[in-house]
Amino acid sequence: MYNTHSDIWVAGAFAALIVDFIAYPFDTLKTRVQSPDYEKVFKNARTGAVRRNVLFRGLYQGVWSVVFTTIPASGAFFTTYEAVKSIMYNSSKEASTSMNGGKRSSPDGSLNSLRLPFTHSLPTPIMNAIASSAGEMVSCLIITPAEVLKQNAQMVQGSHADKSAMRQVIWRFQHHPWRLWSGYTALLARNLPNTALQFPLFEYVRSHLINRRRRLKATRMNTGQPPSEIKDQLVERAGLTGIAAAISGTIAATVTTPIDVIKTRLMLSASDAASSQHKSTQAGTRGNEAISSDVRKKTKPGKTLISVGRDIIRYEGVRGLFKGGLIRAGWTAIALGLYLSLYEGARFYLENRRKEREHVS
Repeated sequence: MYNTHSDIWVAGAFAALIVDFIAYPFDTLKTRVQSPDYEKVFKNARTGAVRRNVLFRGLYQGVWSVVFTTIPASGAFFTTYEAVKSIMYNSSKEASTSMNGGKRSSPDGSLNSLRLPFTHSLPTPIMNAIASSAGEMVSCLIITPAEVLKQNAQMVQGSHADKSAMRQVIWRFQHHPWRLWSGYTALLARNLPNTALQFPLFEYVRSHLINRRRRLKATRMNTGQPPSEIKDQLVERAGLTGIAAAISGTIAATVTTPIDVIKTRLMLSASDAASSQHKSTQAGTRGNEAISSDVRKKTKPGKTLISVGRDIIRYEGVRGLFKGGLIRAGWTAIALGLYLSLYEGARFYLENRRKEREHVS
């Protein structure tokens, strides 16, 4: 791989920025469906019908909190992921044996030059799981405050919610900013198994699709059809990457939906915990707050992942743990497929540009 750390950072940030704007409305809908206020706020109490004018209002509330952290968070994830993956692969016994047969040219700072001082024989899925988990741990440190602000802003209701949602939420945390990291454990508990399952599955599906396409290409070449190396690489690295990401993302998102529901409840309760310590200022914004008395009863500040999950089952049944699962699986397939496709496409472009500049074939 002829990419430097800066190439990875730029490609990851570029992909994430575009996908954030496209997928954000689906994320808002998922948050509202998973909220304990869903039945009370977004449904008609008399008929039970969904109040579409309320549910679909302000779908971009809180988007800027995500946008401002997308570049460092996504860059940190992919830089860590690609670096650890390269270190693990370059340090494997299989790679060490193949490299002894010849030299590979690499630019200064290339990921090909990274390796451990010892060799190992870990299987590829384990290496990918370790790499994705390391990237997620770094990324979550950056993204957690934005995630807390975003999910609380998504729940704000009122006639001027679109304009003031983020301002209201930030006001709740101004005296206790450390509570913005209160959902780190929950976010990590969701994302670690999600990425540990998603990326090994993604790499497996992608390699299977690429190998299948190359076999078909070899068959076509026997018929006299001229090959197109640049086009083939772009199809493999962008097109097939998107398909593999959509498949793996859907499976991982479905399996980890219960953890996502618990994470949402904990992050929504963080705002209530911060604002409850300033009761004198709470009355002026009570009409627009997203967290109702139901949250205080069901998701009290300081609760653990297990206790929140137990409360959800107690009040809403096992089905409560899968609220928003269909929405999450759908938008994950679209968002992750587009995300990794754009990431690989951008990385491919930067790689070719670097090769041309350094006159590498």
